Amino acid sequence: MSNPAYKIYRFYLDGFKGMTVGKTLWVIILIKLFVIFVILKFFFFKDALADYATPDEKSKHVIEQLTK
Repeated sequence: MSNPAYKIYRFYLDGFKGMTVGKTLWVIILIKLFVIFVILKFFFFKDALADYATPDEKSKHVIEQLTK
């Protein structure tokens, strides 16, 4: 096939099939990304706009914070 998207797909598919240590490293990277973006979000980053009921109140709060 001469489709560029298919060639790119086959390139990466063949590359990942040939990996040995790389597969383990990718699993570690994906676990770390999951921890960073999912777990930490729930424990450390609160929803700053949760205290405001309407979109107008939320937008006023954001404008006030940006123009301080």
